[in-house]
Amino acid sequence: MSTVGFVGAGRMGGAMVRRLVAAGHQVNVLARSREKSTAITELGATPVADLAAVSADADAVILCVFTDEQVRTVVDALTPELRASTVLVIHTTGSPHTTEAIAARGVDVIDAPVSGGPHDIAAGRLTLFVGGSDAALERARPVLASYGDPIVHAGPPGAGQRVKLINNALFAAQIGLISAAVELGEQLGVPEPTLLAALPHASAGSRALDSIARAGSAASFRAVVGEFLSKDVATARATAAELGTGLGVLDTIIDTGMAPTGGSNTA
Repeated sequence: MSTVGFVGAGRMGGAMVRRLVAAGHQVNVLARSREKSTAITELGATPVADLAAVSADADAVILCVFTDEQVRTVVDALTPELRASTVLVIHTTGSPHTTEAIAARGVDVIDAPVSGGPHDIAAGRLTLFVGGSDAALERARPVLASYGDPIVHAGPPGAGQRVKLINNALFAAQIGLISAAVELGEQLGVPEPTLLAALPHASAGSRALDSIARAGSAASFRAVVGEFLSKDVATARATAAELGTGLGVLDTIIDTGMAPTGGSNTA
């Protein structure tokens, strides 16, 4: 089994750590408070105080922080500590250029943004979109397989992020379409609960619609995913702009899906 360093054992990362430990890996997790150390110990992992200890003897170091800026900050401090044989895995959704820049430093890095939630991690069925070399992915695969299935190799470093950003732009647009359908239902005298009970069983069904139906309303679902999705949509728009394009018709639909009650996007 592998030795794994881990940074970012929060809502998603903590569930990953639990699966890694259950698979028999030695997991060293960055913990900068007594409370965090206690929580990590309860997961069966080893809390460590600094990045040198996170990377010590590590076959893979996994980052599951919130923003692209946090990734860059951690990597700047972590890179001097990495062994040549260590694979750096980035689960944070962010700019493809971040992974490309890290790879250009000579770091064996894969970007592996995810689709799913803690319940998918617990079941070992978290979708991973991976960008990186074949060799780096094969070295990291036994670690990622602890919680990831399917593991989709999308191409070179940065490719996983591109697929994830397109996925989230499309997902946000689907939320927008469903929100518009709910408004149409109200105008036609069909209450939202009735609509959400009926449509998942019909040709209009989708994973987005299933998620909204489970949440009870489009507004409730937006309240849960809004912060994360807004960040990712903003990154998708910025990445497209850097490449001289935009999100096309998705942009207008996304605005409807991301706004709390319709209207303009606040991302």
